[in-house]
Amino acid sequence: MREIKNVLIIGAGFTGKQIAAITALYDYNVNIFDINSEILAEAKKYINGVLKRNKKPELINNVLYYNEIEKAVDEVDLVIEAVPENINMKKKVFSQIDRIAPMKTIIATNSSSIPVSKIEDVVDRKDKVLNIHFYPPIPRRPMADIMRGTETSDETFEIGIKWIESIGCHPIVLKKESHGFVFNRMWHAARKEALKIWAGGYADIETVDLAWKTFTGMKMGPFVLMDGIGLDTVYAVQMSYFHESGDPRDKPPDALKEMVEKGDLGMKTGKGFYTWKKPKKEKF
Repeated sequence: MREIKNVLIIGAGFTGKQIAAITALYDYNVNIFDINSEILAEAKKYINGVLKRNKKPELINNVLYYNEIEKAVDEVDLVIEAVPENINMKKKVFSQIDRIAPMKTIIATNSSSIPVSKIEDVVDRKDKVLNIHFYPPIPRRPMADIMRGTETSDETFEIGIKWIESIGCHPIVLKKESHGFVFNRMWHAARKEALKIWAGGYADIETVDLAWKTFTGMKMGPFVLMDGIGLDTVYAVQMSYFHESGDPRDKPPDALKEMVEKGDLGMKTGKGFYTWKKPKKEKF
């Protein structure tokens, strides 16, 4: 079975740079691509910091940064796209990679809700596509969903599982396609009801979070978690469930849409369901 040696991460934002960092930490060659030079520079600072804090500064040389996709994709074995939760954008990335990447290359999406079967129609290598979805902050949540497309080969699937294990994460293996995978499907149910309680005026967000924390023993409630994820992402994911089911009960509240339109996106903007003194900087 082929081994993964060279990995390309497309999108150097919040999740992309974390995937790149943990991949580099386990001695893989990592390319990271983004069209935004400032985001790419921030990712470099973050990844270098991760490697230094973990006493592996020599691995910094194994990470290369690109703003030209043609150069970034050269000789890679695995591509993981971590662009925003927009199916048309993901299809554009998949199509471009399929055209220019070596035929050996596996193409995966880090989408938190979109099955790769909804993206794969734009590629010829349907036997080499996967969902590989991480849960930042990755060191605290060392797991990744892995799910097939409609024609994903057994070899591709096994390579993906072994790669996830090789970077110290638990592969959460889907036996068949599930919208939202495993944990996100359960989390969707809780998140949906929390939003309904808030939008319906049944209880304050602090009350919902207190109930969740007291019962589960977790340090954060649903609304703090949503602020951490980013309310734009939360809204996009909730809409993907609504489009999938067509059930009005899955549609996110208009009040959440209004927050997103105002730019109140949570920790990254300093205001969401809660007010944050400054945008939260993720740690590894």
